[in-house]
Amino acid sequence: MKPEDREQEEVRAALQRTFPAGETELRRDLWPSMLRRLEEQPGPTVPWYDWVLAGGVLAVAVFFPKIALLFAFHL
Repeated sequence: MKPEDREQEEVRAALQRTFPAGETELRRDLWPSMLRRLEEQPGPTVPWYDWVLAGGVLAVAVFFPKIALLFAFHL
């Protein structure tokens, strides 16, 4: 046996002692609990500052319509 193989076997044995093999089979089906969690969560909420930002952009577009040309020029 080569010394490299012996070192690899020692490392493998140390890893197996440190991290024993876990359970590979699931104890139960996870899909029903996943569906339950999805139904419990509320939909996405929009913070107030997003509404303020959208209103500000809309107000600027209404009061200064030529600003759209400025932005289009820089694209």
